[in-house]
Amino acid sequence: MVRAAYILFLPLLVAFSGGSRSVPEKLNLVTDGMKNVTQSPIIGLELSASTVTCEPTYGFLPCTTVVWGELFLIVVYEFLLSLGDQYVSAGSDLFFQIFGTGIFGASLFHILGSIPEVAMILVTGLSGSTDTAESMATMSMAMLAGSAVMQLTVIWGSCVFFGNYDISDSSTSSALENNKKPFSLTGYGVRTDDATSYTARIMILSMIPFLILQLAKLINSSSGIRVVILISLLVTLVFLFLYCFYQVFQPWIQERRLAYVTRKFVKNNLVASLCTAAGEPDESRIREVFHEIDQNKDASISDSELRALLLGIKLEEAGLRNEDFVEKVMEDFDTSGNAQIDETEFHRGISKWLCEANHPDNNQYDERPKLFSRTAQSEEQQSLLAKKAKQQSQTAQNSWFNYFKAAFLLIIGTAVLALLAQPVIQTISEFSSAVNIPSFIISYVIIPVAMSYRETLGAIKSARLKTKQAISLTFSEIYNAVFMNNMMGLAMFLLLVYIRDLSWDVSAEVLVVLIICTLMGLLTSCSTKFPIWTAIIAYLMYPISLGLLYVLTEVLGWS
Repeated sequence: MVRAAYILFLPLLVAFSGGSRSVPEKLNLVTDGMKNVTQSPIIGLELSASTVTCEPTYGFLPCTTVVWGELFLIVVYEFLLSLGDQYVSAGSDLFFQIFGTGIFGASLFHILGSIPEVAMILVTGLSGSTDTAESMATMSMAMLAGSAVMQLTVIWGSCVFFGNYDISDSSTSSALENNKKPFSLTGYGVRTDDATSYTARIMILSMIPFLILQLAKLINSSSGIRVVILISLLVTLVFLFLYCFYQVFQPWIQERRLAYVTRKFVKNNLVASLCTAAGEPDESRIREVFHEIDQNKDASISDSELRALLLGIKLEEAGLRNEDFVEKVMEDFDTSGNAQIDETEFHRGISKWLCEANHPDNNQYDERPKLFSRTAQSEEQQSLLAKKAKQQSQTAQNSWFNYFKAAFLLIIGTAVLALLAQPVIQTISEFSSAVNIPSFIISYVIIPVAMSYRETLGAIKSARLKTKQAISLTFSEIYNAVFMNNMMGLAMFLLLVYIRDLSWDVSAEVLVVLIICTLMGLLTSCSTKFPIWTAIIAYLMYPISLGLLYVLTEVLGWS
């Protein structure tokens, strides 16, 4: 990561040093006899008038008026934005792994995940004059719309496409087990559990503020538009509060998030070190690890030696190690009940972990939660969460490095995003004007791609497990991210518009988000079976949304 940042900043320094060179005003090396002759002021005026200069947003950043230079700066800024987004995501994930579910998982964690979009909107909206803030805030809203649409079309469709398997009802027959069923657009796809559909319905609720904002298009008075903006802002804030408050008493969304993060950790660390290239348990490596951990060479592993195993696979670094986890592992591994794990039990336990990581149980999380229902199961979940929070607080003193690392990643990522928000918007505006293309194409397409490519690859990697649970958890992550990005981004944007009294200039983007998110929300909330043809529809919705935005802004003249 440090090497990548160094390689990235090196061309920036080169560009900066090459963009401003010092030219001496007097060269007294050779005299031509005209040293004391006064030069005509007209010549000096013409010379200064022919000089083209640019003013950078910050003094230490480069600037240029050349089209190719602006394109280069956009590419560099995009890479830095994706780097900052990666830091924020890593820091928030580490915080969630440390604290687990509870108040943090229900509120602060989701807010931390929305920092990239919020930072872009907030910084651009607070910068410069009113006219500058209006243009930059409009482009920020286009980025918010592009991010939401991309997650529900390109990323969602990619999960279905790369995670597809035989979903026909007769796929479990012995004949089809011996002879693989031919590929078809209707027979292959993915399945999700009921809770995932319920998460999609919660996502649809985030469209209500966008629907309210459409009333601004029907009102001519500025005071009426401000009332509509205020109502939409209040509704957005209420939804944010209810969403966090609901998860405190119904923590199933948090549990799914924790399962997603934990499974991703096990997949990226434990599986990589103890599996063969074919994905099967590496028996020789497992046997080698057993003998390495068996420090007293008594052909068995105690609980203290097991802690060495957990430290060896970097569970402590991820904030997942505690006494309860050790006891749970001992319970899973020690099938004989003698408080010792022999080699057979160790091999069986590790193989079980690897099997669960590669082939998660498809029956988990199948039960659909009831809205505002306080069942015995939910009360038990709250009790377990409270107990878990208390136990985690007792071991927090041993994890100060984890807290520091998570906070450092969040601070660095947020600083990068806040620092580059205004320069990238300004460069995009100048580049689009120079090449005569609509600026929304870059802000709606290019920036969301740069900031979400890592999440796209992670979602595809998870979906390629081709299991019901993997797809369900991945889709739940997408729906939750869309909900929080919509609510947090829209709340910050409307707050800036209302406080600074900016003109309303994003009706087209709001309508596109409303249409695409509503259609995809209805599709995903009414079914748990998604054939391949649904991925094709999702893919097509992205260029359709781009064309719709172009028609509304460039042809119909919508603001």
